[in-house]
Amino acid sequence: MTRTATRYVCSNCGSVSLKYQGKCFECQSWGTLQEIRSEPEPKKRSGKHLDTPVSVQNLHDFAPSEYRRIMTGIGELDRVLGGGIMQASAILVGGEPGIGKSTLMLQLAPRLAPLKVMYVSGEESPNQIRERAARLSIRAENLWLVPEITLERILWVMEKEQPALVIIDSIQTVHSEEYQSSAGTITQIRECAAMLIRAAKRLNIVLMIIGHITKEGALAGPKALEHMVDTVLQFEGEGSQRYRIVRSVKNRFGSTNEIGVFRMDEKGLEEVVNPSEFFISGRRTDVPGNAILAATEGTRALLVEVQALVSKTNFSMPQRISTGFDLKRMSIILAVLEKRLGIETWGQDVFVKIAGGLKLSEPAADLAIAAAIASGLLNRTVDPLSVCCGEIGLSGELRAISDSDRRIREAAHLGFEQIVLPESNIRELKPSIKKLPVTVRGCKTLQDALQHLVRLP
Repeated sequence: MTRTATRYVCSNCGSVSLKYQGKCFECQSWGTLQEIRSEPEPKKRSGKHLDTPVSVQNLHDFAPSEYRRIMTGIGELDRVLGGGIMQASAILVGGEPGIGKSTLMLQLAPRLAPLKVMYVSGEESPNQIRERAARLSIRAENLWLVPEITLERILWVMEKEQPALVIIDSIQTVHSEEYQSSAGTITQIRECAAMLIRAAKRLNIVLMIIGHITKEGALAGPKALEHMVDTVLQFEGEGSQRYRIVRSVKNRFGSTNEIGVFRMDEKGLEEVVNPSEFFISGRRTDVPGNAILAATEGTRALLVEVQALVSKTNFSMPQRISTGFDLKRMSIILAVLEKRLGIETWGQDVFVKIAGGLKLSEPAADLAIAAAIASGLLNRTVDPLSVCCGEIGLSGELRAISDSDRRIREAAHLGFEQIVLPESNIRELKPSIKKLPVTVRGCKTLQDALQHLVRLP
């Protein structure tokens, strides 16, 4: 007689504890331990599996690849994926409810014809999916619906039908009969995903898994789920807004941090060909506190509007609120402005926002944040025909950034007359860049850069 073992697994990092504790001692998260029950497996005799030969290959031995990319026909999605969907790959798609995950998956089917696409739905009935396809004017003869949530049945259908693409909507609804826990628990998500990925790679099937997210915006389930798949795509943006941003968080077959911009309308998700025009559209050039940043996301250069609002505080501790930018980095920029330039921010509430719902993480965004804050604090508008980029050091110096050529080309393409960037980047410019109709200003310090942008007193 076997005894059922009880374990407590952290939903954030996947660590296992023998008894319940309020705090996970691996990732320091509170209230993330979940109870699971498992039957101990019988011990197997070791040694027999060593008779199987092990394949050992040299790194430089040439072997033609048996996989190729499948173009989806959606340019922004192909860009994020690194040039199309790789065969036998597993892709995890996450995002808030109603942001467009299922819509994008449904729009893939007619573009992949005549390849067979299998849509495994555990949240919607076939009639609901048909109604949504009719509303979006989608007609796909190659799409087959499978209303099933049992893992063993899904694997049987995959083996029998041999589709080119399988969409799982969502992984939180799939459960295996081998485990006693309910669907959506850590054990079910991890084991079901592992079995689906193993079957997809064996059958040369592209597997696209839709995953829920937590209230903090992270993908729900164990972190091991993101490590098992080949690509992780994250939807960003508010569900009430028209625009959606798809970001490549992880990609084994392409660059990471690549983004694709889509617009939601009555026909579903439509790609935005020139995202820079979207991010700076509707901006006001006569209001202080607005600056244009020449940013890069993956292999693409973007012009993004940075907004800052500075107002006198009514509290003893001024507020520091940032949307789309790291709050700690904003505090460092405020300290540099006050210490090195004498621009006092104490007693002022500072609010920073990146227009369009984009989240900036690159160091080159520092100069645009500082320019917007200084403009709002001094009540002086930033030059409307200027863009800027640069990393700010604690001594007030501007440090070199990457991809300056692409940033300058994007600024010239959209008609800006001046770009301010670190002086160390001027020496690396190609001769063709110097012929563009845009003035490149190289600055050593933050004070020099703000003199060109805000015209400091």
